[in-house]
Amino acid sequence: MLDLPAPGADPVIGDRAYDSDPARVARLGRAACEGLLQGGVLPIIKHIPGHGRSQVDSHRDLPRVGANREELAKTDFAPFCALAAMPWAMTAHIVYTAIDPDMPATFSPLIIDGVIRRDMGFDGVLISDDISMGALQGSLAERTRRALAAGCDLALHCNGVLAEMEEVADAASPLTAAAQARLARAEALRRNSAQPFDRAATEARFTKLLEQTVAAGNRAPHRA
Repeated sequence: MLDLPAPGADPVIGDRAYDSDPARVARLGRAACEGLLQGGVLPIIKHIPGHGRSQVDSHRDLPRVGANREELAKTDFAPFCALAAMPWAMTAHIVYTAIDPDMPATFSPLIIDGVIRRDMGFDGVLISDDISMGALQGSLAERTRRALAAGCDLALHCNGVLAEMEEVADAASPLTAAAQARLARAEALRRNSAQPFDRAATEARFTKLLEQTVAAGNRAPHRA
């Protein structure tokens, strides 16, 4: 989660965010991604190019962000630029009016090709956020086709309704050659990054860290 929570924004991102400072988010996000890779798990950075300013919950409605491109580049976009070498990313169902006033990022070639692929330099697997969310309009088949046509490699459907899953599957086109290459690079990175894991030693280290944190809290001065 590389989103930067903004004052007054909808709490949908909330405490899922690492911090509100782009540099700190990038550092913590990188540590999380590298830890997952070392454990043999592919990290997915989200919600590219940034969800923290949304004034409404994209599970229910379509957010519109009016910040100018320069401001977005310095803040919301910065952590994604810093982690552009990561293997997977998930889109945001958000309209960025300074870039594409009509379409959310998931459906926008201007954002996917222009911002995510070109400006940010992300060339990993790009998956949509859940296309059954309330932010998007049209049938699930239409949403699937639009996401893929805009440049997503994969369309994500999450709610588990079988009829909807079948509609999405029927509308999805075969993987492009570019998507297959991205998937292959991601899998190679996962396999090459995995390291042996000593569970007992890690649990002992974690317990020690917790004990140190509790002890430090107990030593802190208490105010009435």
